[in-house]
Parts: sequence; C-alpha cells; structure tokens
Amino acid sequence: MPILTVFTPAYNRADLLERLYNSLLSQTNANFKWLIIDDGSSDNTQSVVENWKAENKIPIECYFKENGGIHTAYNLGIEKADTELFICIDSDDFMPEDGVENITKFWERNGSEDVAGIIGLDYDLDGKPLKNRMLPEVDKLYITELATKYKFDADVKMVHKTKLLKEVAPMKVFPGEKNFNPIYLFLKVDEKLPMLVLNKNFCFVDYQETGMANNILNQFMNSPRSFAELRKLNMSMSRVTPAFIFKNAVHYVSSSIIAKKRDWFSDSPKKAYTLLAIPFGIALTIYLKIKTRN
Repeated sequence: MPILTVFTPAYNRADLLERLYNSLLSQTNANFKWLIIDDGSSDNTQSVVENWKAENKIPIECYFKENGGIHTAYNLGIEKADTELFICIDSDDFMPEDGVENITKFWERNGSEDVAGIIGLDYDLDGKPLKNRMLPEVDKLYITELATKYKFDADVKMVHKTKLLKEVAPMKVFPGEKNFNPIYLFLKVDEKLPMLVLNKNFCFVDYQETGMANNILNQFMNSPRSFAELRKLNMSMSRVTPAFIFKNAVHYVSSSIIAKKRDWFSDSPKKAYTLLAIPFGIALTIYLKIKTRN
C-alpha cells in the first residue's frame, strides 16, 4: 500500500494534466498513488486519464462527479483516499522529481501522533520559492502562526494525515456556490495539531487566469455563504491576533450582507469585533460591487 495520495481536483484541464502526469512518472520514489476527482469536466479529461490508466505506469484512481466546485471534489477525494498521507497537487501544477521522496522519507523519520503532517514550499516556474520566502526555521508550527506570528505571506504546500482530514470533512455545500476554499479543512485540522516544517520544494505552481487565485473578488460575490463560514472559523481559532480577528470580522459582515444572511450577528463567534466591523464591512461590500460590476 502506498503511503501518499497525490490528489488532483480537475475541471476542464485535460491540456494541463499531462505535465503533472509526466512529473509523477519521473518521481524518484514510487510510494504514492494518484487520485483524480473530475469535477464534471466537459472536455476530454476522462478519456485522457483512461489512456494513462491503461498504460499502468503508476497507480491511478479517477472518479467523475457532477460539477460542484473544488470543495466538493475535496469531499469526495478525502472520502476515497486510503493512504496514510494526503497532498493536493492542482491540475495546473506539478511536482519536482524528488517531491514524493522528500515527503515520504521525512515523514518516516519524523512523523508521529503529535503532528498533523508536513508544511513544504511552493516554487514558481523559475525554480524559486514563491516570493523568495523560506519557511521559519522551526521544527513545527501551526498554520495560523504563519500569518500571525511569522508574517509569512507566500503560498505553501501541505501534506496531511488522511485520517485527520476524514475527521473534519466533509465541507458544507451551499446551493449555487462553488468557491468554498478547502483551506477551511486545513484550519480545522490546525486546531488539533501542529505541522512539521520542511523547507523543500513540494510543488511547482502555475497560476491560471481562470483559477481560484486570480478570481478572488468574483468569488466573494458568487459564494458569500461559503466565505462567511470560512470567516467564522478564522475568527474563532486559537493563536490568532486581534487584528486578524477584526479583518475577518469585516469580511464576515460583507459576506453576510451579500448573502442576505439574516442571522449573521447571532451567528458570529466574536460579536464585539463584528459590531465594530459593521461600517467597514458595508464599505467593503460597496467596493466589491463596484469592482465586479462587469
């Protein structure tokens, strides 16, 4: 049984998946399986993946589902995963040749019941860490500490114990909303245990114009209940600063207004912060409506 699931949610990315597939073929350690969740693609993703499965060069599992957004793909992927560890490599990204080896050997040496997994680095296509930022030189940390304690503002790649993800999944599904960020699951796990730190490249990232990272303002508008749920979690977490809570309270007020959420105040885990955030949340809502008008 492989130790690592490389999970890939895919939606109309058949043209990009081959790069990821080739990177998995080139791994210096084969202690993994590739789990693809096709989130209702209308291109030839299914036939492309079936051809790779027929080649039988690496273990591949693929499940097709109706389109529901990346969080619903995570829900199914976590349900189907059966390895000890779980990492998401998006369809437009790919792994360095030693990615699996670095992860699995480090875990074999350092993994324990006292940690949730491993945090590693995302690299850009020029072969440098994103924003040229290395992770703090500590043995382990909590995800929330990256932003609050260490002021770390670059994306990272996380490997989690699958059993912990299963404990906090599935994510809620709000009708008509497809942009619930899976960081919600990782933050839920973060309340349980810290992560080991490994300053090595886990993934090359290639952000696409149609990807989540480049469409955040529109996401605020079309998935407000999902974002309100994420902001509630952020406000209620341990090891966060008052500034962090207030920022999320502002976003919570804005998302609640956009969603026409009636119980928004009673549902807030930090009512004093939420009360203070109301005028700023209103201003943010106006800004978002202007910026996304077209």
